[in-house]
Amino acid sequence: MSPTYSLRASLLHTLTHFKRPDVPPRIALRAALLVAGPLAIGVATGHEAVGLGLGAGAFNVIFSDQPGPYRQRLTRIVLAALAAGVAALAGFLLGAHLPWLLAAVAASGFLGGLLVVFGADMARVGMISMILLVIAAASPMPWSQAWPASVLIAAGGLLLAVVSVAAWPLQRYRPERQALASIFRDLAQLATRRESEEEAPALSDAINRLQQMLLGRHPVRGRAVEALRVLTELAERIRLELLAIDQLRRTETTVDGALPVAIGDTLSQLAEALEHGREPTAAEQHAERLRQRLDALNASSVLAPRLRALHGQLTAAARNARWAGSRGEIRALRSEAHLPRALRGVSPWATLRANLTLHSAAFRHALRCAVCLVLAQWLERTLGLPRGYWLPMTAAIVLRPDFAATFSFGLLRIVGTVLGLVLTSLLLMAVPDAVWAHVLLLGILVFAFRYLATAHYGLAVAALTGAVVILLSFEGSSPDAAVLDRLLNTALGCGLALTAYLVWPTWERGRTRAALADMLHTYADYLEALTEHGTRRQRDDTRAAARLARSNAQASLERLRAEPGAPPALRQGGESLFANGNRLVRTAMTLEAVLHDGETLPARDVLDDYLTHVAATVRTLSEACDTQRDVPSPDLRARQQALTARLAAHTGAITPSLIALSDRLADNVDTLHHVLDRDMRSTTPD
Repeated sequence: MSPTYSLRASLLHTLTHFKRPDVPPRIALRAALLVAGPLAIGVATGHEAVGLGLGAGAFNVIFSDQPGPYRQRLTRIVLAALAAGVAALAGFLLGAHLPWLLAAVAASGFLGGLLVVFGADMARVGMISMILLVIAAASPMPWSQAWPASVLIAAGGLLLAVVSVAAWPLQRYRPERQALASIFRDLAQLATRRESEEEAPALSDAINRLQQMLLGRHPVRGRAVEALRVLTELAERIRLELLAIDQLRRTETTVDGALPVAIGDTLSQLAEALEHGREPTAAEQHAERLRQRLDALNASSVLAPRLRALHGQLTAAARNARWAGSRGEIRALRSEAHLPRALRGVSPWATLRANLTLHSAAFRHALRCAVCLVLAQWLERTLGLPRGYWLPMTAAIVLRPDFAATFSFGLLRIVGTVLGLVLTSLLLMAVPDAVWAHVLLLGILVFAFRYLATAHYGLAVAALTGAVVILLSFEGSSPDAAVLDRLLNTALGCGLALTAYLVWPTWERGRTRAALADMLHTYADYLEALTEHGTRRQRDDTRAAARLARSNAQASLERLRAEPGAPPALRQGGESLFANGNRLVRTAMTLEAVLHDGETLPARDVLDDYLTHVAATVRTLSEACDTQRDVPSPDLRARQQALTARLAAHTGAITPSLIALSDRLADNVDTLHHVLDRDMRSTTPD
């Protein structure tokens, strides 16, 4: 990490960074067919305007068509389609009345911007509403014409919804199976690799998403669903055991090197069975071979209890993967399959009320959106810019809650637009009057836009530019004129969005400390839940809360890296605190796995006292991180030595692991205190 912010480095990274596409090609292909298909049918039947309206409506909601359960997918797309239809209707009716239009734009910008508090899906709905409002306002029309046009736009989105869930009756649980298969495939890779202690524990975000998918908003009953939910819980337990085994392997040198491969093979076969809905016969065979290897394992090995516990979980996963476990077994396991408290949604109204304050980043973003869109709309009408709706549309797309995203989206949008203009001009010059070639090209560009949007936004915008210019050509707009107008208005919109953010910024440097402090606080809660008084549900809840807080802290640090003027000490200290926090939580997760065996410990009272004091110390460090006050050095060694003395008198199989982990906990906390005292105490956010 660079100690200082570099504009040149940030520009180069933004332009050259290419992520792996995370969209299945079939979804991008579906988007292309639902945009170009209706237009092709309209051209063939002489109803070009109807086909254009349906295709444009589908184009507006293609990003709501995400992988996942059919019920959730249908809800997302229908909501986005209806929002697009209502926004278009408002734009058509108010476009000729500037004062009323500006009021509607302000309301749309504020409410659409505020929707970021509900996540990316709802944020897209808000952005679509803003975009459709300003685009439709450029073509005002009376009610008799406005409502049919709006219905066509909504119908195009609803058509995409129908096609997206068409396989629901035939492959009812396929998306859920694929999500689980992806997790088990990642677990197979985790089983065979060694991780750095300073890395965040693997699959944190993936486990959270899986739990939200299968334990969350849309409860469905039935044996298959119950087994899927059991598998979700088993995936979490398997992940915990794998992380514990990885930690304990650092001190165990006599373990058969083929064991990790055997574990990975079993998990891979489970993934195959889940993905294709097959009997998990191969997984069961691999699990049996793994058991035979474990029988030959030295019983005194510190890994023996962990490996046997893991084998039991793999066997249970194979049993549930065939949907044939007894109903009693599934019910018994499912009684504890719940969505952790940290991942549950609260009342939407309570969430909105909590964010109606200038201290909320979402509220500040909503105000920026409202003011920026009103100003863009007013400038477009005042200056009389040809196709000026691209100005507020670009501002709505580029303006984000944080500087890094606003900067990168603005830069990539300008570069992508120029690239798209050149590409589209060359292609249209090659086939100037070939209507069917234009329709085919539209489908190709929509596919590229949907597929590349999360991989490289600049390339995606290049495809978007071409697609929009072709759509406009079917309305009678000159492609050459549309190209030049789009370039001018895109530059103005990007400049306006960046200016709005710089005039009233929400700098990440003022929020990173709180995010790191929250992470440490959840780690303390998790440690406290490991005492004998903590229940299984409390451990699950606090572990999930720790994952979520760690993801938030990591995202905050990533935004801080791209922020100009951020104190170098804050960046360096934050990175170091995050890395050493990962060491602490890995130790805690290993301890949970060891304690899960249920072995009776004569020193349990001393262990609980030690864990309680470790948790209290971490909580104090959390407060120090947030308030920048001094904290005395932790005094955990005396308690750790007392615990070691008590444990030494106990000859259980897990005693060596507990002694090593208690020592590691004390070392982790001492290191966190050192980092806070060295790097974080003197940093002051602007």
